[in-house]
Amino acid sequence: MAERRRAREEKIRCDACPVMCYVAEGRIGACDRYANVGGRIVRCDPLTVLDRSLEAGGEVKPFLKADWDGRDVSGDDLFVTGVGSGTTYPDYKPAPFIVSREVEGADFVTVVTEAIFSYCGVKVKIDTDRHLGPETAWVRSGGEIIGHMTTGEYGSQMMSLGGVDHLTGGSKAEGRATCDALLRLCNGEAVELVVDGGATVVVQAGQPPIVDGRREERMRVGCGSATIGMFASQWRGLVDEVVVVDDHITGVVSEHQAGKVLGWPDTGIRIKGRRSTPGRYFQVAEPGLGWGGTDIEDPLTILGLWRPEKGARPGLTLLMVSTTGEQWAYYVLDEHLVPRPAPLPEALRPTVDLIAENCEPALCTVMFMGGAGGSLRSGVTKNPVRLTRSVHAGRTRVSCGGAPAYVWPGGGITIMVDVTRMPDNSFGYVPTPALVAPLEFTLPREDYAALGGHVEKARDVRDILERGGEYGAQVRAVGPAEDG
Repeated sequence: MAERRRAREEKIRCDACPVMCYVAEGRIGACDRYANVGGRIVRCDPLTVLDRSLEAGGEVKPFLKADWDGRDVSGDDLFVTGVGSGTTYPDYKPAPFIVSREVEGADFVTVVTEAIFSYCGVKVKIDTDRHLGPETAWVRSGGEIIGHMTTGEYGSQMMSLGGVDHLTGGSKAEGRATCDALLRLCNGEAVELVVDGGATVVVQAGQPPIVDGRREERMRVGCGSATIGMFASQWRGLVDEVVVVDDHITGVVSEHQAGKVLGWPDTGIRIKGRRSTPGRYFQVAEPGLGWGGTDIEDPLTILGLWRPEKGARPGLTLLMVSTTGEQWAYYVLDEHLVPRPAPLPEALRPTVDLIAENCEPALCTVMFMGGAGGSLRSGVTKNPVRLTRSVHAGRTRVSCGGAPAYVWPGGGITIMVDVTRMPDNSFGYVPTPALVAPLEFTLPREDYAALGGHVEKARDVRDILERGGEYGAQVRAVGPAEDG
């Protein structure tokens, strides 16, 4: 019994998040971020500093004074980020680093912390014409619901993942799956997501999506109507009719205004779909993984009977193409006005290639989105609402790991940031569950004092590099050979 009591006494409590782990000597907490080293809670990862005198995105890790070359750090080249800095939890504590520095002759303060975000998620933009699933369909990771499909954008499918309802409002399994998927997405890892009633897609920030095992290569050049507008002049005189197949707006060049301006004659074509304006058709097929984001593999299925009284004739030529140029087919009407497949004339091949050439690479974009609540703001100032007002007035700049953050208008401090612009592995987690993300507020020193900021805690960059911070400089500060 005495031995058990001594073992329990050797554990110390970490106060870096609401979980309040008891951590034994030489072990790490549930978050994998804090450890018990020599009877002290220390931050396992080094503080990340951006060196703007290096190439874009240059990162350095501060070391102990013995390992630091002592070069001048008085200018604005070095920017202390929240990555590896530690947290403000519990709420009343000032931020781990309040950095005083001079920028172009002016005194600035940057308040640096690793923020715990219970209210957070990601918005995912997936460049593809493929139909991933109906709007509002659930998106799952590991079988658990972690978000939903939302309104599609021009050439992209959109997902909204995470949020407090999935992190804490459902089952424990749902919360864990949501936190795990968000963490991996924000740290640039590939995550497989399954859409109810739709596709399986592998998403990785800055990489092409993989839809049902197929790697996407191109983002469409535009809708079918836009494609007609861009390339009608390239087709004039080479083919009698062009149809650009698209799930949203299928274009027909002979009817389209672009064709009319060029003097394109009628062809008697008939499209099965809801005609919007001349040459523009909605709902020609169901959404899917086929031509132009439709469910069709044979484009002729969207055509009705040709009308000789409107210009249809034997020998009339037809090019059908998708909005990415990946699918195309060439036909000639026979004596019964039935389109028959024919080889693509060499004169037309450059026009198909031109569509593909004008397509941008298909990529996934992951935007972290979170709300900076009371604890984050009280780590900056004793009067948190003043910080909010300063942010919305543009006096205080918000960044995440040094990357500029978009601040949503309206109440509170709701931010959004492109995770690919942040240092590698910027994000962590706590098992409440919630994400941990770096957050920095930069403003003039006099403004910081006026906010009721923790001015007495401000330190210059040189002092931070020499002495580290609250959670054990000796462990946080690592030499170059140890920095992996």
